[in-house]
Amino acid sequence: MLKSFITYMFFCLVFSSCAFFFNGKQKDNMVARVFDKYLYMEDVVNIIPSNANGKDSSMIVKKYINNWVKLNLLIHQAESNLEGDSIQKEIEKQLLNYRNSLITYAFEKELVSQKLDTIVNEAEIENYYKKHPQNFELKDNIIKVLYVKVKKNAPNLKKVQDWYKSNKVEDIKKLEDYCHQFAENFYADDQNWLLFDDLLKEIPIKTYNKEQFLQNNRLVEVQDSAYIYFLNIKGFKIKDSTSPLNFERDNIKNIILNKRKLELIDSMNKGIYDNGLKNKSFEIY
Repeated sequence: MLKSFITYMFFCLVFSSCAFFFNGKQKDNMVARVFDKYLYMEDVVNIIPSNANGKDSSMIVKKYINNWVKLNLLIHQAESNLEGDSIQKEIEKQLLNYRNSLITYAFEKELVSQKLDTIVNEAEIENYYKKHPQNFELKDNIIKVLYVKVKKNAPNLKKVQDWYKSNKVEDIKKLEDYCHQFAENFYADDQNWLLFDDLLKEIPIKTYNKEQFLQNNRLVEVQDSAYIYFLNIKGFKIKDSTSPLNFERDNIKNIILNKRKLELIDSMNKGIYDNGLKNKSFEIY
């Protein structure tokens, strides 16, 4: 039903606004012309979303046709003003280079998707970390932390004060259960590292020396007009020191995968060259 309406709309749009003729006859399915370039109905139908109503379809079609006309007028004007042989040759050269880049990129992408081994084990990650410590200098302060944000009128705040300070597994479990019910925000995974600056976005801590703050504080309680914030700093690393492996694991995995990718592409290029040499597919004069 929609397709029938769209087809009817196209005919109405074309015939009422600008009926085009070719050798004295109306050209079938044509909706626009710019000099010797033509836009046909089948080029336009597929741009309309399947869920578009009649009014939306009409607007989409008109916009598409107008944009097509403007673009092709611009191209015609540009071609008319760039007719010199040297300019044309340069444009053709750039187009060829762009085409070649697209083809080789698509081929390499397909090769990588089919051939790349994406499994990186822990031993490879640890080995890379040990061999390249100079690559893992921290640019920011990081922390391991237990963090709770709760409203001032929340129940059992005294227990929260006890739980967040504790290292007992059962106390942490009680704190997590409490946070799921009453906390506005909390973070209880003290095995992973976080950027200290990211935490400061959540907690109203005023400090002019972040490194000194980390060195001198472990248990922190602050509040604003509505909330109380509990912070247990389990560990920290100051910027410019060596970043811990746990913080760099994903980064190292990506480095290893990228290295494999480059090696795979290099191997492919060498194989193609060697095969061409063997089969005398090319000559260098």
